[in-house]
Amino acid sequence: MEFTNNAIFAGAVLFLVSILASGVASRAGAPLLLVFLGVGMLAGREGIGGIAFESFEVAYAVGSISLAIILFDGGMRARAESSKVGLRPALSLATFGVLLTTIVVAAGLHWLLDFPWAQALLIGAIVGSTDAAAVFSMLHAKGLQLKKRVGTTLEIESGCNDPMAVFLTLIFVEGAQRNYDTEGLGIILKFLYQFGVGGLFGWLGGQLLSKTISKISLTAGLYPLLAAAGGLALFGLVTTMGASGFLAIYIAGLIVGNTEAHAANNIRKVHDGLAWLAQISLFLMLGLLVTPTTLTEYWAVGVVVALLLVFVARPLAVLVSLSPFRFPAREKLFISWVGLRGAVPIVLATFPVLGGLPDAELYFNVAFVTVLFSLIFQGWTVVPCAQWLKLKLPVENAPYYAESLEVPGSSDLTVLGYKIAENSPITERRIDSLMAPDGIRFIAAFRGEEPVNRIDEHVIEAGDSIYVISPQEKVLLVNQMLLPTDEVAELEQARYFGDFTLNGDAIIDDVADMYGGEVPSTAKRMTLSQFMRIRFRNECVVGDRVFFGPLELVAKEVDDSGTVLKIGLRIRE
Repeated sequence: MEFTNNAIFAGAVLFLVSILASGVASRAGAPLLLVFLGVGMLAGREGIGGIAFESFEVAYAVGSISLAIILFDGGMRARAESSKVGLRPALSLATFGVLLTTIVVAAGLHWLLDFPWAQALLIGAIVGSTDAAAVFSMLHAKGLQLKKRVGTTLEIESGCNDPMAVFLTLIFVEGAQRNYDTEGLGIILKFLYQFGVGGLFGWLGGQLLSKTISKISLTAGLYPLLAAAGGLALFGLVTTMGASGFLAIYIAGLIVGNTEAHAANNIRKVHDGLAWLAQISLFLMLGLLVTPTTLTEYWAVGVVVALLLVFVARPLAVLVSLSPFRFPAREKLFISWVGLRGAVPIVLATFPVLGGLPDAELYFNVAFVTVLFSLIFQGWTVVPCAQWLKLKLPVENAPYYAESLEVPGSSDLTVLGYKIAENSPITERRIDSLMAPDGIRFIAAFRGEEPVNRIDEHVIEAGDSIYVISPQEKVLLVNQMLLPTDEVAELEQARYFGDFTLNGDAIIDDVADMYGGEVPSTAKRMTLSQFMRIRFRNECVVGDRVFFGPLELVAKEVDDSGTVLKIGLRIRE
């Protein structure tokens, strides 16, 4: 009983320290997962905590469950309409890219450090995939808003490439146990089985779980638990069948998150907390598991693997995997740099230990050094790199409160809350005099802590709180109507999109005549929107750029069909 009480106390203290330290680290720009890992190492057997944790079996179990929860949450976050633009390139990176990364890392280790091919390939497979926890954390925790094509590609890749890395690692571990007495046809069949069954059961399980959530009547707090239990049950079933449970639970999360299931908003909010709980648990445990003095023995090999991965294998895998798709060079460079490694390689490195392979410590410690290198050098530079490559979209004014509204038959309503500023364009005006677009309703107003009873007749003053219901596609219009002009935000917008805004139906030749620039003869009578759709193969996103001599055209507003509605114009010197 005393051990249990001490374990509960120690675990709670570690969580508390991790959460508090994350606030300080976030202001310093440090990757949060690195903080959790560091707290675990400080509490470990050679740190100030002195906690001796050596169970690779527990680490594997906790790691698998945590990764499943993270992937389920990642799938629910992904919007199906946005994911279309990054799905095919992400799948290419998640399969062929992981395989190519494994081979390049293995070849480098074999030629540079004279590693046997068996060991080199196993190390390459262990570090071959990007980490969903690391990528989701870096892209969301820092409020980084990337170009849609880049952001969705990175997120889908990190959610889908774990199964490929797991498959390759298991193949090489089983091959080592059997002295590589395995036929190539058997490996191909096993690959098809793992991914085919994982994908099929993920789709079926997601549909079943979504329909169950929609039809069953429960207390509100039980719906998120139902989703979590259903996702983990699916993960366990598919894994027991010898297929890819990680792929299954990611697809199930994607289906549940994109279906207007009952209490969907409540489920997403709770699962956001569950995903953070899983990330903290996972990285704390991995920090406890490592022995820093042993780590130093494999430091040199780990750094070589990290350098091979970051500067050779990942760039080559991105270049080859994305070659069929029209990605500008700067986007490929960023995707290459944000190939973050995290918990997945360390969890995969427990496989050789559990499989009883010789030199098992080598795999675990090399993977750990590689993850540290990735989180420190890549994780710390994600935002500056996005800004340098002009892939970080400028920040826009936003309401202080925004929450999705669950109304039967409506899937995109949002409740918005605004604190009226001194220079807001609607001060000293009655609410019923505002020319609100169709579908937008003013639902409440507060002056101080007192609610306004007759809202239509209310004269708005600075300091009032105004609440509005709006369809998601009209939120920008509401912001423009209620929010004051922010000179800093406007300057950032102008730097990114240019000082002039053109309609997408403007004729290219007319624009060139007015502002200068050479236009190809085949494009002279095209509209700007038509040309950009052709240039980007009907997958143009906000931030895409086209150059005509001194003119730089930047997509500023794009609808769901890919039609460019507004285009920013910059005149370069």
